[in-house]
Amino acid sequence: MHKIYETYCFGSTKDNCSFVFVTKKHLENINNSDDLKKLSLGELSPLAQELRDFIIDIVSVKKGHLGASLGVVELTIALHYVFDTPDDLLVWDVGHQAYPHKILTGRRELFHTNREFGGISGFPKLGENKYDAFGTGHSSTSISAALGMSIASKLKGEINKQHIAVIGDASIASGMAFEGLNHAGVADSNLLIILNDNEMGIDPNVGALKNYLTSVKQGVDTHQKNLFEALDLSYSGPFDGHNISKLVEELERLKTVSGPKLLHVITKKGKGLRNAENDQVTYHAPGPFDKVSGELISHDELDLPLKFQDVFGLTLVELAEKNEKIVGITPAMPTGSSLKYMIEKFPERAFDVGIAEQHAVTLAAGLATQGMLPFCAIYSTFLQRAYDQIIHDVALQKLPVVFCIDRAGLVGEDGPTHHGVFDIAFLSCIPNMSIFSPIDEIELRNILFSVQSGLDGPIAIRYPRGRGSTSDWKQKFTRIEIGKGRTIRKGKKLAILTLGPIGEVIRRLSKKEKYLDLGHYDMRFAKPLDEELLTDIYTGYDHIITIEEGVVKGGFGETVLAHANRKTGMNIKVHNMGIPDLFVEHGNMGQLNRKVGLDEKSIEIQIDNIINGKNS
Repeated sequence: MHKIYETYCFGSTKDNCSFVFVTKKHLENINNSDDLKKLSLGELSPLAQELRDFIIDIVSVKKGHLGASLGVVELTIALHYVFDTPDDLLVWDVGHQAYPHKILTGRRELFHTNREFGGISGFPKLGENKYDAFGTGHSSTSISAALGMSIASKLKGEINKQHIAVIGDASIASGMAFEGLNHAGVADSNLLIILNDNEMGIDPNVGALKNYLTSVKQGVDTHQKNLFEALDLSYSGPFDGHNISKLVEELERLKTVSGPKLLHVITKKGKGLRNAENDQVTYHAPGPFDKVSGELISHDELDLPLKFQDVFGLTLVELAEKNEKIVGITPAMPTGSSLKYMIEKFPERAFDVGIAEQHAVTLAAGLATQGMLPFCAIYSTFLQRAYDQIIHDVALQKLPVVFCIDRAGLVGEDGPTHHGVFDIAFLSCIPNMSIFSPIDEIELRNILFSVQSGLDGPIAIRYPRGRGSTSDWKQKFTRIEIGKGRTIRKGKKLAILTLGPIGEVIRRLSKKEKYLDLGHYDMRFAKPLDEELLTDIYTGYDHIITIEEGVVKGGFGETVLAHANRKTGMNIKVHNMGIPDLFVEHGNMGQLNRKVGLDEKSIEIQIDNIINGKNS
């Protein structure tokens, strides 16, 4: 039997191509769930292999979330084979396991644009495709969303309509998932929850629920009613999530069972690629790799600056060696936040609490009441989920909690669900809160040192995804005074006030001869503002440009503008640059910075316009 191939060219020209040949005997004919249903049950396993190979081929070159998607290939096929999607509604929790779903539902030809600027999203997205019933990106939302859909169908009399939420065992440990489970058990609507159990989030799962699920899988008598049955859910499983015929059989049965139910399936993250199965943390989103051997395509990083997250993690260990009050906390991101270094060195003083941002913040508050100094390492986009706890449990009580906010600013290909652009705005309005953003790794190191010697209240330290600007970051500690900015260079007429690493752009521009009269001030703190320094700036310049890697509305720049307006007798114009009032799409950082006007060229144009009187 001859093989059918489809060819993709990755590159801007025919001379700059990386060709990928994909065997697609079955896959090339699947554009929707109706096409899938034309296959016999015996043809589904060969389709699964083709689909898995297709994902490996594309992601090996284009990058993306690999391991989770490889783990749900058979489950995805079975779901679309059995249920009448998109009329039956399918919600993928988090969404980083939705690549098979996207490929089978009309986006195979577009999949090479996954996560690219102008291409398809790396996550399910309302409006992108009719099969994407709900937009996801953060964890533990699927049960609540699908339950809401099922209640709506019940109210409309659509009693035969199916509603499916696929959630991982890491995500189901989150408080929001339990809230959904608690309601689902009494809602009496047509909801199927599929627990995709692979013992992995991005890092290995932790906690008592993980231990319980391990006991269930091993057939251990837990001396208690099944947890899910206790919540009035009809439970079935555990089933092998890679046995496609058994999955189809059980899903067909569950279609006839009314009310809320939970199917427990066991899958292997990275299934089908040996390296991804053996190193599930690295191959969650591995970057380019050899599609045959699975080996990562290495890049010489010896001379590159360290990532901000690693500067944080290594510095925290250095400080914790001398300060026994330091405790580290992260919600399920020990590798991503680099708290892993402290967990390895001081396991009794560093905690991965699972996908539980609210718990992480209030746990930190409890530790702080007893004289400990908690460093709570959370991505900016995930800190949004613990806003009440920041206000009610930490700031209101003026507790010394250090929020180490990783992935602040735009983050690239993960897109709007993961951009960390709101934290300055949503933290600035909270009393007792300080907000610091280092221009480089040395400043990050120094603020970590400064806060561990004593705090009057909480502080947020925000830093970006990726690498800094200097390899010589491990220098002698220097104390930073809370609320004090610094003068990089004095100038005339136009002052640039930067917050965070965007200041490096102004450092570079300032070296140009035409900008020798630019004033540059690294403000460091979005709150409290350095009012003394600002007053000096107001009297020495005609114009100010504020630049921040966060939303303009409610951000640092508007705070400076409001402060300037309160000053009487000041004849100075303030221009704010930052993220505009929109959700920024996915794409590489260069493309996104150009889109929002924070690339070097856009900043230079703004400076030139003001200098030349075109933007008065």
